[in-house]
Amino acid sequence: MSALSRRAAGAYALALAVILLDQGVKHWIVGGLGLTPGSSLPVWGPMRLTLVANNGISYGFLQSSAAWMRWALAGFSVLVTIALAIWARRADKAPTALAIGLIMGGAVGNLIDRVARGAVVDFVDITALRFPWVFNVADSAITVGIIVLLVENLLSPRQPDA
Repeated sequence: MSALSRRAAGAYALALAVILLDQGVKHWIVGGLGLTPGSSLPVWGPMRLTLVANNGISYGFLQSSAAWMRWALAGFSVLVTIALAIWARRADKAPTALAIGLIMGGAVGNLIDRVARGAVVDFVDITALRFPWVFNVADSAITVGIIVLLVENLLSPRQPDA
């Protein structure tokens, strides 16, 4: 077994940082600010903190209050995290490792909520800008990670077919 590559270690460290930031902010929103579901607090300009329990996936897609859906989504998050952890060990480019770390951290952050709280805690509300979803740090990390992967793929030179 080979030693952990710097890129893989970086991806794992970034994932851990995302998890800690995500869970820390959620703890502050729920416990420190004492927001109750649906309550809102103005932050700055169009941004508000609005506490929402999300029974779906990122940005509220696939909403369902069925218990089986909670556990199906939790199981899916575990599988995605395992696949990403394996992929991180094979990442040969820094942007790939960065993206994997962001997505993995976001997946685990939302998984923790789903298992511990029954739903994902969302709170970033910029609906005044016509963005229809309330989201969280984990959702943002997943989104940025996917964008990094897409941009990297689009900008990578194509290898000739063999």
